[in-house]
Amino acid sequence: MIVSRLKEQRTTIMPSIPKRTFFAPCPRGLEALLAAELQRFDAAEITILAGGVAFTGSMEVCWRANLESRLASRVLMQLARVPYRTEREVYDTTFAIDWQAQFDVDRTIRVDVNAIRCPLKSLEFVTLRIKDAVCDRFRVKLNKRPNVDTRSPDVRIHGFLDATHFTLYLDTSGDPLYKRGWRAEVGEAPLKENLAAGIIMLTGWDGQEPLYDPMCGSGTLLIEAAMIALDISPGARRGFGFEKLAGHDAAAWTSLREATLQRAGAPRPLEIFGSDVSPRELARARENLEAAGLSGCVVFGQADILDVPAPAAAGVMVANPPYGVRLGETPQLAEFYPKLGNALKARFTGWRCYFFSADTELAKLIRLKATKRTPLFNGPLECRLYEYRMLEGSLRKPANPKE
Repeated sequence: MIVSRLKEQRTTIMPSIPKRTFFAPCPRGLEALLAAELQRFDAAEITILAGGVAFTGSMEVCWRANLESRLASRVLMQLARVPYRTEREVYDTTFAIDWQAQFDVDRTIRVDVNAIRCPLKSLEFVTLRIKDAVCDRFRVKLNKRPNVDTRSPDVRIHGFLDATHFTLYLDTSGDPLYKRGWRAEVGEAPLKENLAAGIIMLTGWDGQEPLYDPMCGSGTLLIEAAMIALDISPGARRGFGFEKLAGHDAAAWTSLREATLQRAGAPRPLEIFGSDVSPRELARARENLEAAGLSGCVVFGQADILDVPAPAAAGVMVANPPYGVRLGETPQLAEFYPKLGNALKARFTGWRCYFFSADTELAKLIRLKATKRTPLFNGPLECRLYEYRMLEGSLRKPANPKE
């Protein structure tokens, strides 16, 4: 039955042509910045979508996006996009692809499926059908099938279903791109690296003026800022999924990678400053900076944001302040934010200050007028990046603002 279906298949999916279609997901709110990045990598037909950017280009463009993008979470190569109504149509579309031309049967695989307004009842069953179709196609061609590895697969296959269409992708990234290849600690950071990089970019920081994170935690914002200042490619210390795909041109990839890495500046002292009230957090930040190969680039000190003086006459402050359960109960929150506003007015005149928070009380209680509020998402959590330009006597709000 499988053999007959293979013979009857009339649609050729994923033709062997230099130009391919890709989708790069990113944290919501950073799509326009990602589109600008991809344009610098010579991507074409760039289309901004909710949660990512679609584009076309050669495999070289794909390589550059993986190696150099600070904002993308993955780079997915489209294999098929078709209308569908049933799980059987999803299976048939997947089965029609020449998987042997995509990767070797000895590679391990993992299938992930996401959906919006999908009419099918079970995404788990859809995931199983996609996996079965891939394995069945290999079995027909080679009498052998790839093994599944959900923890550390060689090849990741992604399915996406909306109300009318099924799209199938091959993941060219492997591990998510926010995993820069240096973080050794177990568990996920509260702020992923690509979101941290996006926050830095949204401040308009030029890589030269002083930058200060007064609540630096594990140092993610500082490390991303240092990499931007030194023009270090975020993927410089890691491998990628496309290196395990069939037909990968290892020589051309090595040449492109080396040319890109040659641009990077050597680690040096930068006007980037970080502090935290917790000695433990400062120790983690220093360890992470060293793991990223950036020792000596950032000036650290233990300090409380409510008391610390500005490290320079002017610059950019950027922070992910404590909120909710990270700080404590509401009375403590209500006490902290007004004091933070007072500290900024007293000691950071001339600075552009940015606070990333999911806490809507921040804007009400800090008692400063935000000059900009940029919506962003930290995973599913809706947040805001608040901008405060600290001009003498101009930003104080009434004690009981009505918002």
